[in-house]
Amino acid sequence: MIETTIAIPTKNGGEDLEACLAAIFLQKGTGPFEVIVIDSGSTDGTLEIARRYPVRLERIAPETFHHARTRNYAAGLAKGEVVVFLSQDAIPASNTWLAAFLSNFKEPGVGAVYGRQLPKAESGLERRAAFAVMYGGTRIVKMPMDGIDLGHKYYHFSNANSAIRRSVWEMTRFPEQMKVFEDVGIAKRILDSGWSIVYEPEAAVYHSHDFPFDVLFKRYFDIGVVYERLGIWNDRSRASLWRDGWRSFKGKLLLLKEERPAGAGSSLAQDVGKYVAIQLGRNEKLLPHAVKKKLSLYRLFD
Repeated sequence: MIETTIAIPTKNGGEDLEACLAAIFLQKGTGPFEVIVIDSGSTDGTLEIARRYPVRLERIAPETFHHARTRNYAAGLAKGEVVVFLSQDAIPASNTWLAAFLSNFKEPGVGAVYGRQLPKAESGLERRAAFAVMYGGTRIVKMPMDGIDLGHKYYHFSNANSAIRRSVWEMTRFPEQMKVFEDVGIAKRILDSGWSIVYEPEAAVYHSHDFPFDVLFKRYFDIGVVYERLGIWNDRSRASLWRDGWRSFKGKLLLLKEERPAGAGSSLAQDVGKYVAIQLGRNEKLLPHAVKKKLSLYRLFD
């Protein structure tokens, strides 16, 4: 019996996919698992790389790819009791990555787990600082209807490195009306349905992307919009966002004063930009449609 399915959407994954699959098939301490690769029109060597491994390769037309719908499609193909969702460029950091995920499902009330994301060696200060806030070294259990201490991090969840009990996915599914941040959408559905979500730092992957200032600003504008639409912003989440942002900002100010690391000044500007962008996104109803259209990275207002 297959206990676990690992689902990986791909498009032009190249060397990252090679490293990802190689790390997956080095995993120890697990039962049997299958790997499903859903490719949406790769034109590099992605298909050839995938075929070198014992994976199930499914191909979809590029224009049909959709973050939520494609992941629902992959989960519908799954035979495992747990479905692990992994980005093609998320590289498991150890050969116990999968075992760390699965150990959490021994608790019957756990509906989903997401793992730690470690910045790649070439990552800039902004990403390293952001990951330090969102992906620390302490395991967290998010209980239903209890987000008092976590604030804006209560509904945080990432499809780049996560696992969902298949029976829970069947009840909640990724919200296909959402163009982006569907992982936050399903996390809210899971928690609001009475299931717990665990953050497991031992299930770690190397995964990070540096963004130019304009792209980062637009991305965080969309975060503000989506969280507002989901009803996530409240007094606690706003207060925790300010607290975490100010802590990160002060830490970089100190670094800039004492060590003057490369990129510290631009990272400070990025922090200010992210906070402003989120506030604009939260209050998008006050903005003209043409402005919102220009500010949205993921075309939420087309």
